[in-house]
Amino acid sequence: MDKIAPAIARKWAFEDFAEGVTIDLGAKDVTAAEIVDFASEFDPQPMHLDESAGQASILGGLSASGWHTCSMFMRLLCDAILLDSTSQGAPGVDHIRWKKPVLAGDRLSGQATIVATRLSKSRPTLGLVTMRSELINQRGETVLELENTGMFLKRGAAA
Repeated sequence: MDKIAPAIARKWAFEDFAEGVTIDLGAKDVTAAEIVDFASEFDPQPMHLDESAGQASILGGLSASGWHTCSMFMRLLCDAILLDSTSQGAPGVDHIRWKKPVLAGDRLSGQATIVATRLSKSRPTLGLVTMRSELINQRGETVLELENTGMFLKRGAAA
């Protein structure tokens, strides 16, 4: 598969996405403090708040909420692509799976593979890019997989 590094110094536009290309999203270390902080505000279940409760659960330790995992993925996607792009948002997420628990101390790496591109029928300056993405932990296990479509302006429309 073709690879594009996230550090390319240019603004991503619709034309930059090609089917079959895999984009490296970088990596993120997960800390116990951030797991507890996120859970305290958004998902206060015991296994996300307390190491002992996490150990007693089927998750095997203090574990990030699935929604926290999605948020970490979103940050990687923003930093690698979206914040330097013509992104116009997204109509939604088609598929999310939490495959393995994300535990305190894990290092997550992300990648997004372009599975489809097409121009909008109603807005000729806008293209739709469908990505299949995943986060993988330091043991090579997929912890998150998702598929969504983003909307990006064509290069000429972004000027």
